[in-house]
Amino acid sequence: MKIHLTFLLILIISPLKGQSVSTPPANHDRQISIMWKDTIASGSVDISGGKFSVLSVESGKGRISSGNFRFSSKEGNRLGIKVTGGITGNGSGASIVTLHAASKSFSFFLRDVSPDYPIYIPEYKVIVTDGQDQRSYRQIEAQIRAKKLKTNLEEIELAQEESFDSAAVHTRDQICPTWLGISRDMRIFELGLPQDMDIITPRMASSPVKIPEAGEGGVAYTYLAGRGQGVENNRTRRLDDGVLPILHSTQKDGDIEYNTTTFVTLERSPLKTDTPIGTDFMVADNSSYGHMFTDKQAEDLKQRIAGETGKSEETVLYLRVTAKNLSGAPAYAWFRTVRPGSGWWEQIKHSYDPGTGFSSYSTDRIFGISKLNGEPLPDEEIAVLLKPGEEAKFEFLLPHEPLSEARARQLTLSSFDKRLLECRNFWKEKLKKAATITLPEKRIQEMISAGLLHLDLITYGKEPYGTLAPSVGVYSPIGTESSPIMQTFMSMGWFDEARRSLMYFIDKQHEDGMIQNFGGYMVETGAALWSIGEYFRYTRDTAWIMEIEPRILKACDFLFSWRDRNKKDNLIGKGYGMIDGKVADPEDQFHQYMLNGYAYLGISRAGEILEAADPSAAVRLNREAEAWKQDIRKSFYQSMAGSPTVPLRDGTWCPTVPPWTEAKAMRLLYQNHETFLSHGTFTVSDAMLGPLYLVFCEVFDPKEAAAEMLLKYHSDLFYQRNAAFSQPYYSRHNWMQIRLGLVKPFLKTYYNTFSALADRETYTFWEHLYKVSVHKTHEEAWFLMETRWMLWLEDGKTLRLLSGIPRKWMENGKSVKIENAASYFGPVSFSAESHLDQNYISAAVECTSERKPDEVSLRLPHPAGFFPVKITGGDYDKNTESVIIRHFSGRAEIRVEFSSTGR
Repeated sequence: MKIHLTFLLILIISPLKGQSVSTPPANHDRQISIMWKDTIASGSVDISGGKFSVLSVESGKGRISSGNFRFSSKEGNRLGIKVTGGITGNGSGASIVTLHAASKSFSFFLRDVSPDYPIYIPEYKVIVTDGQDQRSYRQIEAQIRAKKLKTNLEEIELAQEESFDSAAVHTRDQICPTWLGISRDMRIFELGLPQDMDIITPRMASSPVKIPEAGEGGVAYTYLAGRGQGVENNRTRRLDDGVLPILHSTQKDGDIEYNTTTFVTLERSPLKTDTPIGTDFMVADNSSYGHMFTDKQAEDLKQRIAGETGKSEETVLYLRVTAKNLSGAPAYAWFRTVRPGSGWWEQIKHSYDPGTGFSSYSTDRIFGISKLNGEPLPDEEIAVLLKPGEEAKFEFLLPHEPLSEARARQLTLSSFDKRLLECRNFWKEKLKKAATITLPEKRIQEMISAGLLHLDLITYGKEPYGTLAPSVGVYSPIGTESSPIMQTFMSMGWFDEARRSLMYFIDKQHEDGMIQNFGGYMVETGAALWSIGEYFRYTRDTAWIMEIEPRILKACDFLFSWRDRNKKDNLIGKGYGMIDGKVADPEDQFHQYMLNGYAYLGISRAGEILEAADPSAAVRLNREAEAWKQDIRKSFYQSMAGSPTVPLRDGTWCPTVPPWTEAKAMRLLYQNHETFLSHGTFTVSDAMLGPLYLVFCEVFDPKEAAAEMLLKYHSDLFYQRNAAFSQPYYSRHNWMQIRLGLVKPFLKTYYNTFSALADRETYTFWEHLYKVSVHKTHEEAWFLMETRWMLWLEDGKTLRLLSGIPRKWMENGKSVKIENAASYFGPVSFSAESHLDQNYISAAVECTSERKPDEVSLRLPHPAGFFPVKITGGDYDKNTESVIIRHFSGRAEIRVEFSSTGR
């Protein structure tokens, strides 16, 4: 993740009108009280910054001894605490009071204690208020509840279900550059956002194409159709068939409409799925940002680069503009053909030959071939008079690097229409290999196919065999960020592509067993093992697992050695047995929960996949995984006990957890004197790289109380329209929401995130919300995986279908149909059709493999929220609006009937 950290500014506002807000003094004596409800409380209290002068039992039956307290009564217990020298001003170093109990320990900033807004933690049945506040626990609780305030999650549940249209009016509409290429080959063309002209930038993966004529910065080309940049933005864009990497655009300029088609193919060879294409995965890796090589890999790279030089043919961008006069009178159309430079002001020496249509740096350095109505373009810039209804076709071919005159002359003979059809068929053939998904929401259906091809476009390597590099936009593959890419391949049935992509992490493994490929990230080993485990869950490919078992064990042993170095007595409860290091861009070399969550998850999956191939090794891995998990949980609860609580929007307060064990508080609370704002937000460490990963990584079950508290305060503090800031797909709350059946919050996150981050016309994703890093396939792949969870999701021995779909998808006449989707249970096909004009919804499920689920849960929500009056084919769960098919035989047909009145 390309990011850094977080903030929270708490303003203490007086409830009295006209009273100003003042900053508490730096050192302050305070009398506070802690009350419990229905609890025989006992424990101790300590404070950082300040000291206790008095600890007393104010009500209830109890006693105080050496800083400890113990109540014998269950009701009315109130502990008084007098603090002297407490630091209660704004800023770092504020006093934190910690109450240690046998269970449900918690902390709070002394400055946060207020009679106006007491610290009320309902899960712990505890309230902290000012010592002068004489109200009882029940009185304070009743007054808070009487306000009827709601958390963000509660408000979402009460609101209308989110849709793209309802989200899009609030979120950023961000146009993104388009990448075009031929798949596997790192020779990419970027169609950038128009400046003074339209701009095309050839790239080697993410690196610039350097040619002598353009200097070290790399070459770019510009062209223009129409009169130029005016006050109107009349351009629309669309992918071919809505999904293929062929770009169409339409621009209306006065009376002339310009329609553009752009695609990339090979110079001579037909572009077919059996054409041997591609770039060596290590060479492509070397041309991507952030790559890392060991000394041995760097030496090997030299030979691989030599083998890639002097390719027999270039990739070529084809562009055609058809101008049509829509008026009733003659009108001019204007064209400016391709020229080197990123703007009109950049004068790179070149020439144009109107006899051939060649644009060249020299006789044997031809970079463009231009035509008008099939003949060489007469001039570089031209005005063409069109009669009413008449068309003019302007086109040019742009090789990735300049061609010799002989090759250019051969290229002029190619047919634009023939190569377009060939390119279209090439991409369609790829989609035929994938699961078929038909949805009532066209945008989502198109984004699934377009997204799969976007991932494939920059998964570099040689065809038809060999290792692939699942690149993440401009970046080299990363164990974490490439995971959703590979798992999307798996979900759609592209197992060969997934396995070959996993081999990237195996082939580049370090001698000591570490898997690390990008920017010093230390989280990749566990994440890569996790994805290997996911592949095995889909395929049960034991033969391949046995081939790579030594590498798996080597990676596990690397993690174990790292863990052993952290088994120190001074780290008990503070990172004992937990590895330390950075997980993303920020140089935070700590015992991070995300780092350890992925390590545990990777070891756990490794133990699972070796149970068949090497049972004795599996026993060792499973034992170590469980011990690691328990060590993480122990430190987690210690962190939770010591980190200050925060207020929620419903008037309650919630315990929090910092992103690493060394921290005393969430980083955005600025308990430490530091600056860490990066990547456009304060929230990086706590929200996107923080403890919520422990739920995603299976250290905590989503239904555990601690996990639900994490979700609660994350939802109130860290999200806007229930989507995270900066790089929102790094937040794992959407996975937790779908697992908990929180459909409305899930859809709120789902639609608001992609409507803001993805180009609404071409579906290409940015990395960040502030327009950084184009064609970001990590973000796009998480969108695809979220869509997959919405449609099919494994839950133990149960297969959950349609558990997150919008209820509008079940309006009358609409249907959902999925064929040959891949799952842990083998191939699955299912459908649902709404016949609400006849008061019923029908569905069918088929999953006949030997691994079929024990149970299927099929959610069929009525658009108006009606409950059915009759169920055929299973039992109805009113809470989830699902039909439960127990003892699933492999096939089932379901019919859900409703009353026309909804009763």
